[in-house]
Amino acid sequence: MRCSMSRKGNCWDNAPTESFFNSLKNERVHGTRYRTHQEAMADLFEYIEVFYNRNRRHSSIGFASPVQFLQDWINAQQTRDVAA
Repeated sequence: MRCSMSRKGNCWDNAPTESFFNSLKNERVHGTRYRTHQEAMADLFEYIEVFYNRNRRHSSIGFASPVQFLQDWINAQQTRDVAA
């Protein structure tokens, strides 16, 4: 048995994880039949590392991809540091 990592009485703690797995199932896994365990692992790795973390637009960060959001944040920090 695993202990929950959520704070007591806060159902929103797991929202990002639940959202990710919902996206994974709906966009990639649902209806897909993998021939081998290795094929499934490779496909899931490609989805997470190549598409989800780099290209997929996320509503929680203004519909930017995580890579674009990070680059915008770095640029804003550099601009702030120059202005200071």
